[in-house]
Amino acid sequence: MSASPRFEELDFRRTPLGDLILRRRTLLSLGGREIHEILLGDEYLMSSLFTEVEQALSRLGLAAARDSFPDTPLDVIVGGLGLGYTARAALEEEAVSSLVVIDYLEPVIEWHREGKVPLGPVVTGDPRCRLLAGDFFRLALRKDSGRGFEDDDPTRKYHAVLLDIDHSPDKLLSETHADFYCREGLRTLASQLHPGGVFALWSDDPPEDAFLRALGEVFSTCDSHVVSFHNPLQEKDSASTVYVAR
Repeated sequence: MSASPRFEELDFRRTPLGDLILRRRTLLSLGGREIHEILLGDEYLMSSLFTEVEQALSRLGLAAARDSFPDTPLDVIVGGLGLGYTARAALEEEAVSSLVVIDYLEPVIEWHREGKVPLGPVVTGDPRCRLLAGDFFRLALRKDSGRGFEDDDPTRKYHAVLLDIDHSPDKLLSETHADFYCREGLRTLASQLHPGGVFALWSDDPPEDAFLRALGEVFSTCDSHVVSFHNPLQEKDSASTVYVAR
């Protein structure tokens, strides 16, 4: 049997944000462990080697939503599909009755539907889950004729919105996202939540006081959770942040 190639490019697309690459890589230093990676231009968007914080985003956000709505089936929005770890963690929560996952990059959705990424069949095979190609930030800010996340009912509200797109509130994939992270942008998002609804955000940076203040001006409570995880390539622990506001 031939050995797996060390690098294998599974797909390449040109997008308005830069060249998008899906690749599979075999890490000889980790005993031949196979991982999937998404690259956009010169930046890593996602690696299946590091998924703890993406999953913590769902678990922390939905734990807060269960506290607010203990006996209510949860309608949830996820901004950013990536390799599907945030969506999969949300679908593991029995209280979730509907999940809409929004991604700007249509090829990422295609990879899941075509089974090119490991979690594709799990995410697309769950009847509660719908993948939507669109601009999360335009929808969150109601920039398209005032409609919200879905066409059929612009007044519909959600119990939780979980966001994992930009690297942090200060390190954006596109400057067009900047309006979302200010007080007015967050207030527009909050208008699409039920009272007591939850907004949770992944950030690769430590907690930022300015963003916590912006959250505090819109939501009743806001917390930052530092989530540590082991980096086997560097043999040390790393950490990211999950913000939870409601």
